Amino acid sequence: MLDSDEGELRTRRIHADGSGPASSQFILKVSPKNNGSQHLVAGTEVLAPGATLPKHRHLVQDEILLIQGGTAHVWLGDQERDLHGGGLVFIPANTWISGKNIGTTPIALTFVFSAPGFEETMRCNSVPAGETPTPITPAQQKDCAHLGHSESAGQRDNPKK
Repeated sequence: MLDSDEGELRTRRIHADGSGPASSQFILKVSPKNNGSQHLVAGTEVLAPGATLPKHRHLVQDEILLIQGGTAHVWLGDQERDLHGGGLVFIPANTWISGKNIGTTPIALTFVFSAPGFEETMRCNSVPAGETPTPITPAQQKDCAHLGHSESAGQRDNPKK
């Protein structure tokens, strides 16, 4: 059992290209390294008004996003719509996803992955809470994405994919 502030708190690294991450911190709650889960990864994150989740896809894992409150505009594959507190997004593996907090209040998200992997991308793009975040270049971001079997729209090896 983990309370809202418990788990592996991480601070995202500073993007050297001037792009910004969706939020500055997140908490990994369930993963092989945190509590031995071999089948799931879960965590939480808060998105400020105006914050965006950059377009990306997970090549191996399915993901579920639970929107705890606020209003998000979500692009999933060729669909898009606004979702509110209590909304859920099921993201099948290899499906492009992006989103934006279009409301005036923060969005508390819970994310759940069907298999371990992407948490390694998240760790690579961040530092443990309390450490000073170091800059991360676009090339390093791409390397981090490969660790977790994911791909960002701006970091594709072959833009014709």
